[in-house]
Amino acid sequence: MRIVVLEPLGLTGEELLEIGGSLIDLGHEITSYGNRPENEEELIERIEGADVLIVANMPLSSKAIASNPNIKMISVAFTGVDHIDMETCRKNNIMVCNAAGYSTYSVAELTFGLILSVLRNIVPLNEVTREGKNKDGFSQNELYGKTLGIIGTGSIGTKVAEIAKVFGCNILAYSRTEKKSLIDSGIKYVSLETLLSDSDIVSIHVPLNEETKGLIGRDEISIMKPSAILINTARGPIVDEDVLAEALENDIIAGAGIDVFKVEPPLPKDHPLLKCSNTVVTPHIAFATEEAITRRAHITFENITKFLKGNPQNIMR
Repeated sequence: MRIVVLEPLGLTGEELLEIGGSLIDLGHEITSYGNRPENEEELIERIEGADVLIVANMPLSSKAIASNPNIKMISVAFTGVDHIDMETCRKNNIMVCNAAGYSTYSVAELTFGLILSVLRNIVPLNEVTREGKNKDGFSQNELYGKTLGIIGTGSIGTKVAEIAKVFGCNILAYSRTEKKSLIDSGIKYVSLETLLSDSDIVSIHVPLNEETKGLIGRDEISIMKPSAILINTARGPIVDEDVLAEALENDIIAGAGIDVFKVEPPLPKDHPLLKCSNTVVTPHIAFATEEAITRRAHITFENITKFLKGNPQNIMR
């Protein structure tokens, strides 16, 4: 089979071929590209003749997927698959698998990096210190004893909860599925409204789908504490960015740490969140530690191996 890596995965071509070496030994061909296609026409050219596609977070439209009727599988080097036209994949009997779990540690760690950066004003304090100034005018708040509300207790949300317990946080959770292990550890599942109104910190860890798009809007932010901060390392469209920026500018909530946006960075200079004080923004990098990038490549190729052996894993419906 011909396996095509449609976009860079953060590793060199040689590293990818080494990780996929067992597939090559079995007679399969791997082609990888070191850059993203400039347009859909170029993407379709890359897809031509492929049996298996590998993609990270580059969109795959219905037109691109349907351009090659021989596609049997798409191995997504990412956790979410909202950028893949899943309906076309289902219609054409194409197996889609994701790189489940590859970024659990990296996203959970950046979540706390953002929380601590906002609570302790680390970014602006770095700037004023370099300018020869002191701490005057900057507040400091502890994480210890705060109530952390976690929206979504999948693998990442669960890891965030585990770390939060070590920091001494009280933890509330809201999720489609409640985990007995978290309940047994003392974490309380509540309604979304209760979580938002009672939490000092709200951290989002749900996938983007029709149910979660716009989940946090004007009504939801309005019931948060004025002292609360919002953290989003999940997907940008889950939060209404304009409403969040307005809330930050009008002190409806106290701060935010945002790694994901409606559009992929670089952001336009007039993006509303770039003007907000007590807000730390990062360019969708929570997943991108060196360790996670290597881990996802292994999972991505393992997905293909399992598929070819007839026992696929990480199947997305």
